Amino acid sequence: MQKLQCISPIDHSVYVERPLAEPPEISAALELAAGAQPAWARTPLAERVAIVRQAVMLMLDRRARLGEELCWMMGRPIRFAEGEILGFAERANYMADIAADSLADIRLPEKTGFTRLIRREPLGTSLVVAPWNYPYLTAVNAVVPALLAGNAVILKHSAQTPLCAEQMVEVFAEAGLPQGVFQYLHLSHADTENLVRAPEVAHVAFTGSVAGGRMVERAAAGRFIKLGLELGGKDPAYVRADADLDHAVAAAIDGAYFNSGQSCCGIERIYVHESLHDEFVERAAGIVGAYRLGRPDDPDTNLGPLVRAEAADFVRAQVDEAIAAGATAHIDPSGFAMDRRGTAYLAPQLLTGVDHSMRVMREESFGPVVGLMPVRDDAEALALMNDSEFGLTAAIFTADEQAALALGGRLECGTVFMNRCDYLDPALAWTGVKNSGRGCTLSGIGYEHLTRPKSFHLKHQP
Repeated sequence: MQKLQCISPIDHSVYVERPLAEPPEISAALELAAGAQPAWARTPLAERVAIVRQAVMLMLDRRARLGEELCWMMGRPIRFAEGEILGFAERANYMADIAADSLADIRLPEKTGFTRLIRREPLGTSLVVAPWNYPYLTAVNAVVPALLAGNAVILKHSAQTPLCAEQMVEVFAEAGLPQGVFQYLHLSHADTENLVRAPEVAHVAFTGSVAGGRMVERAAAGRFIKLGLELGGKDPAYVRADADLDHAVAAAIDGAYFNSGQSCCGIERIYVHESLHDEFVERAAGIVGAYRLGRPDDPDTNLGPLVRAEAADFVRAQVDEAIAAGATAHIDPSGFAMDRRGTAYLAPQLLTGVDHSMRVMREESFGPVVGLMPVRDDAEALALMNDSEFGLTAAIFTADEQAALALGGRLECGTVFMNRCDYLDPALAWTGVKNSGRGCTLSGIGYEHLTRPKSFHLKHQP
């Protein structure tokens, strides 16, 4: 029997071990979902909403335990870990708040002799493939609206965070969700690919790498099912000459280094107007140099390890190559006692003298490093921000909202921020362009991707 092992980045111990699902178990889960979904779809929406709200309350009640598990599974500092459960609650409750309006029939203007409407029907069974970096926040984006729309859900979580899937399914069952409507499976990559091909699956929501997204598209080719793909990012920030420098430094640096930089919408490139560049670098280096890198179960730690030693080595290689090509490192790694090659512990780094020929400015780093470049004006900043294969979010720090709107209209990304970054507002559509993926979660628009329209054209008898 194949097993998954969650190796904790804290001490490289085996934190969780689980058997992978065998083909009979996978088939049984598909059959159970297909059998349970029609009755769930007929359940009044108010009852579905009530179950979701009860599940949210149960998640909040368990947030201390869930936060500790997150800390050990993926290395989130314990002081921040419970915040993910609060974010889960915010998104789930918002999607419940708007469910009635978002899923209501669309009534067309009256036409004599006819009744015309468009009904939003659930797709069937949704497969949600969730990652480890924000395991609850990424899963809730797809799981909760899929359930509220009347779909059954099968959740496949990363091998790094298997307890998240188990906890979510357990909580929803305790909240009263009927058996079979929401299940989890621990799967190998091959069986995940086979599940995408399964005829019982009508929708796939995948969050992960570009390579993983391509796998999903290949596996689903010719099936004509809906796919939501949230993939990589190399998100930029631009600090205009009129920006509040204190705020811009604090916000952009937090957006770059929170969760040790392991965020798809974290800031990985910063372009600063040349009049502010040197002061920005000085202030930013002061903040980054003061981080406490350590074991995430230590409440004083505010910068934890990366998820795996291999991930830390990847970022080190980007940094080393950039320095060899002429970049300047502003943080001395020797000041971080836990920084050791061959481990997941990596000192943060801030680089200047970088350009787009360097991997650290092109490839997704997914670690505690950011490169800064001075720019002359909006035009140069815009060109550099768009010079990427990714397009998830972009942040502009400025006092001029009209300038932000004008620049935002020309940015190739799914979300434009002004004076903030690295945040998902559940009222807004979460989407990306280019290699950041396709589809949409959250907001009322997100429900459109979890339902199909059915038109009713009813002619009255004479």
